[in-house]
Amino acid sequence: MGLGNTVVNLSAHFNNRGIQPPDTSGEYGFNIWRNTFPAEELPEPGSLVELEGTVFEFPARDTGAGDNVRCRGQLVELPAGRWDWIGLVGAAERRTEDEVELHHADGTVRREWLRMSDFWPQTAPYFGEPLAFSTSGMRYPRHTHRHHAPSLWQQRVPVRVPAPLAAVRLPDNPAMHVFAMTVTADEESRLAR
Repeated sequence: MGLGNTVVNLSAHFNNRGIQPPDTSGEYGFNIWRNTFPAEELPEPGSLVELEGTVFEFPARDTGAGDNVRCRGQLVELPAGRWDWIGLVGAAERRTEDEVELHHADGTVRREWLRMSDFWPQTAPYFGEPLAFSTSGMRYPRHTHRHHAPSLWQQRVPVRVPAPLAAVRLPDNPAMHVFAMTVTADEESRLAR
């Protein structure tokens, strides 16, 4: 069963800088301790990557405001369509789960759970989601610790009602970070529409 993928541009919502190039300083900090992911070990900004059959634009383009969304209840407009899944690449500062709101085109709002495992090095996926990326080191404000391997995970939020979606509201939970988003439709669902 194939998937139809449409990348969602999150750049208007970026409010955190969690990916840091080597030999740089500034307002970086995925978490309160200002840890970051080494940019040189992740794909080029704006490149398309396929993870578990879903295509994402990742790492997201840094807008100056950031390269990821620290979740604070942002309402993200979605491309028009009937989608089966909202795919995300993200991680939590500590494992956490919270609700997202699915805003349908007819004004109906439904809730689903978004569960994110911890970015912390060598931590297994608490919620069983697939690994998206892992780096061999983690940046600290003054050095890179080479034996820490922080992780980014791939999450999926189901769209259980086959009605057009207009937007998704992210949780108001600043421990959750979203780096990329894609909406997908199963091939069988697309043919039936």
